Amino acid sequence: AENPKVALLFTDIVMPVMNGRKLAEEAVARMPLLKVIFTTGFTRNAVVHNGVLDHDVHFLAKPFTIEQLAAKLRDVLGTTQVAAD
Repeated sequence: AENPKVALLFTDIVMPVMNGRKLAEEAVARMPLLKVIFTTGFTRNAVVHNGVLDHDVHFLAKPFTIEQLAAKLRDVLGTTQVAAD
């Protein structure tokens, strides 16, 4: 069942069983308006170069600060209501 309160999926790229890209594909298939942010300890260039992610996805490299996370959430969700505290 679709939950309209779910607006965003924040997922690591590298996970056991199912990688983050596959998780995002399945989640977006069920909830087409879902926004996705990927994270990993690898650089964006490394994951794009190796074909793990497309160049135009939302990405936040680890480690990140709470301020960087809040800024990325504001960017992706299009709101200024995401606070860093």
